[in-house]
Amino acid sequence: MPAFIRSSKFRTILGILIGCVWVFHGLYSKICNGIPRHRLIVGRILGEGIADRATLFIGVMEMSLGIWVFSGRQRRSCALVQTLAIISMNALEILLAKDLLISAPGMVVLNLAFFSIIWYWAILPKHQKFMG
Repeated sequence: MPAFIRSSKFRTILGILIGCVWVFHGLYSKICNGIPRHRLIVGRILGEGIADRATLFIGVMEMSLGIWVFSGRQRRSCALVQTLAIISMNALEILLAKDLLISAPGMVVLNLAFFSIIWYWAILPKHQKFMG
C-alpha cells in the first residue's frame, strides 16, 4: 500500500471529506430544506406534526457529527456513532418510507462504501508520516 494512503495527511483529508458529508446533509439537506424529500421522510417516520422540528434537530445532530469528525478526537467512537446513526436511519427509511427513497439498494451500497472510508479513517495510525 502506498505510504501516502497510510499517512496522517491522508487521514486528515478523509476526515475533511467525511465531516463535509455530515455538515452538508445536516445544514443544506435538513436545516435549509435544500432536499425537501428529507423532511418528507422524517414526517413519514416521526409524524407530520413534528416533522419540521425533528428535521431541524436531525440536521443539527448531523452537523455535530461533522464537527466531531473535523476535531479528529476519539475517531473510533466517532466512527461507531456514525455507523449506528446511518444504520438506524437507513433501516427506518427502508421500513417506513421506501417509496420516498431514490433507490434503497443504491443507498445501502453508497453507505457501505461510506462505512469503509469512515472506518479506515478511524483506524489509521495517528502519527504516520508521508515520505514522498
